[in-house]
Order: sequence, then C-alpha cells, then structure tokens
Amino acid sequence: MSVEESWGTTAPIKEESGNSQPPINRSGFDLHTGIYTSLVQLGDHLKVPTNPYLGITSFVLSQFPHPHVAESKIAYIDSSTNQQLTFAQLKRSIQSLASGLYHLGIRKDDVVFVLSPNSILYPVMCLAIFSLGAILSPANPINTPSEIAKQVIDSGAKLAISAPEELHKLKPTGVPIIVTYGQSSDEDSVSIEELIKCCDPHDDELPEPKINQTDTAAILYSSGTTGTSKGVILTHSNFITMCRLVKWHAEGTSSLNDVFLGFIPIFHIYGLGFFGIGLLCAGVTSVLMPKFDFQEMLDAIETHKVNNLPAVPPVILNLVKYCKGNSKLSSLRRIGSGAAPLSKELTDAFREQFPWIELRQGYGLTESTGATSVFVSDEDAKAHPGSCGRLLPMFCAKIVDVETGLDEESGQIPMAYVVKAAGAKLTQEEVIQFVAGQVAPYKKVRRVGFIDTIPKSAAGKILRKQLILQSQQQILSKL
Repeated sequence: MSVEESWGTTAPIKEESGNSQPPINRSGFDLHTGIYTSLVQLGDHLKVPTNPYLGITSFVLSQFPHPHVAESKIAYIDSSTNQQLTFAQLKRSIQSLASGLYHLGIRKDDVVFVLSPNSILYPVMCLAIFSLGAILSPANPINTPSEIAKQVIDSGAKLAISAPEELHKLKPTGVPIIVTYGQSSDEDSVSIEELIKCCDPHDDELPEPKINQTDTAAILYSSGTTGTSKGVILTHSNFITMCRLVKWHAEGTSSLNDVFLGFIPIFHIYGLGFFGIGLLCAGVTSVLMPKFDFQEMLDAIETHKVNNLPAVPPVILNLVKYCKGNSKLSSLRRIGSGAAPLSKELTDAFREQFPWIELRQGYGLTESTGATSVFVSDEDAKAHPGSCGRLLPMFCAKIVDVETGLDEESGQIPMAYVVKAAGAKLTQEEVIQFVAGQVAPYKKVRRVGFIDTIPKSAAGKILRKQLILQSQQQILSKL
C-alpha cells in the first residue's frame, strides 16, 4: 500500500472566481467562521465503523493479527521483568479477566477505579472493563489519599483495582478493592493475576452486553494543576475513532514494524491512547516501563532495540544534555513530543545532535481522546519549527487565546498568587509547605507571589493570562 493510499485523500479546496477571497484557504481556514478544518481524509480501509452497537474491546480484538500470527507476535514486554505477552495471550487474558470481574458483580455502566503504574496487566484491565460495558476511571498513583477519595466519590466507583503499594490510599474510601498482583491483606480477596489464571476465557455464563458506541467507556480526570480536578467522559466511539487515527499515523510514518517504548503513564490519555489501546490496532510491539527513569529508559531502548519513543519535552531536553554520542540510541528512529510545547531552540539542538532521529511535535487533550494535530512528514516538521503539526482527519479547530510563560525544564510550573489578610506575616515558604501537604508532588507550588488583588473579569473569572504576564515581567526584571 502506498503512503498516499494509507493517508487517504486531501479534501478539495473551494475556490471562487473574481477578486473575492475563497471562504476556505489552503490551510483549511474558513474566513467566514474562523474555524480550521483538516484537509486530510481517512482512506476507505480506515473509515470509522458505522455499526452503532460496537464496543471498543470488540473493535480492538477484531484488529489483532491473524490467529496463527497472534500466537507468536509479541504485544507487550515489561521492561523491568522482561515478561512478554503475545496478542493471543492478551486476548485470552482479557476474556478471562472479564469473566472474573463479571462473577465479582461488575455489570454494564458500573465504574471501576484503577490505581496502578504501567504494567502489562494494565491494558488487560482496561479492555476487560470495557468489554463488560463497565466504565474505566484511572488515577495517578502519586495522588494523595484525599485526591483519590474525591475521584472515587465523584466517579461513583463500584470497585477499585489497586497496585499493592497503593492499597493504603484506597482503604479509607470504603469501596471494595482487589489488588493487581500478589496476596491481598483480605484472605477472601483475589488479585487480577489470579482472576486471569483461574477464570475461563470462554465462559458460557458470561452474557454479551449490548454496548452502543455512544455509551460511556471511561472517565479520565484532569491533572488539577489550575483548579479542582474534573472528570472527562469518553465514549466507545471516541476510542474507536482514536484507534483509527493511531493506525493512520503508524501507516503514514512507516511505523507498523516499529518497537515502541512506553514510559508515558497509561492513566493519562497520552499513554492510554497509545499503549493501552491504540497501538494494539497497529499490531506493533510495546515495551512498558512501570515508572520513568532516564537511565532505565536508555537501557530499555538498547536492550529491546526500540525504534519509536512517544515522549515529553523534559526527556528530549535530557537527551540533548546528557546523551551526546551515546550508542544506546542507535536503534531509535522516531520521537514524538506532546503534553507541553517544544521550543524551536530545543528542537534544533536535538536534530543537530541526533540527525538520524525524526522529531515531531503534536498537540492533544483528554477531551479529544488524545492528539488533535501532528506531523506525519519529517520534512514538514522541519519546515515548520515550533509548530505542533496539522489537524488530524475529522478534526476542526478554532484559535481563541494563547497563553505563554513556559519553563524550559518542566513546561508550566505551579505558582501561587496570594492576597494577604490585613496584618498577616505569611511567607512564601509557609505557603509552599502548606500546599505540599495537600496535593500530589507534580502540583506542588514552586513559586509564590503576594499581590493586592486577584485580577478578575466582569463575570468574576480569574484572569490567569494577566497573572502569567505579571510573572514573566518579574522574571525579566531580574535578568
């Protein structure tokens, strides 16, 4: 199949005669509405299924390699234990776990809360939950007990699945809990591993739920760095469409035979979209890291001959700083960057140091089930430095506002602006310590500014952009 056939076709551009401007120009911008529309259409073999009664698990399993290939084709490798899971083993594990969860009382529309780092069990859990018509609600394991309790309550979780080391954070919620592996403190409880081993993948007692594409499949929560964490509802249709786009991108970038490395957490849409669901539809092998460690990442790249690395700007910055001439990267061919902006300066420095590795930036968000814009061509990415790519097929976008003030090391960092009460002697360190005791590490306040009033709009909305500009001016004044 040619690249052109894989990508599909470019949407026709409407031209008008005379001197009037065309309503849609060659960037996909509509002058009348101010909306950009993707100019790329999916090829026929990647069209989104129209069957309304199709769940994401059934769709993903239908995309697996042929059974005789699936028995030997590796889907996942655990980087810490080297444990492997073929596509055939993965399918049987999903079916066995679905049976086990059903006999534990999980039914359609029940919410299952998951608190675990990356593992080869994680995709099994996600797809088993989806297959029952139940709803996945994953969380960051480093969240505090109070943050976890809020999500459990807000999502209405009926069951929680926890890594053993995080069990203590869930017990106060009162929700029934099973651990991912090992022995639970409750002698009557079983683990996910035990359910997979003991339950029949062809359970005749397991009814097939009637799942509609419009049914809720997952509730993912925002990081909460700018306020209270909010749940985002994603449907089976959202995930099926995302899978088609991942396959489209894999074909367009000649990545179907690549080995991917996943340190991006699966509880995040970036990790769930790629390593929990999407890449399975591309038939590739994914190496999963339980947690991020820079040296362990380099070792995994070398050991498993990784070709493709979905990453974030701080990782790319470290590669530039510490890996010049490092032979561990010799197999690497492609790096995608998301979750925060990648500067032109860092991009140029990376390309100069690693000319054999393609570097492409993308943009996405939880509400769009992952990426909305990417670069498919490396030449296109080089020609548009600092850009996050072109709109993916089926997407529209409208630019409303742009916020700046990004830190090179970490993207946006949490900062507090505080209005002191009259006569108060509050210090920056006291504010930092107080917040640190209430939130996860990545939400901890790094800087504090004391101001007279919080700027607000006429409607009472905090003018965050004005605060960002104020902090930039303070930084510049010190240079």
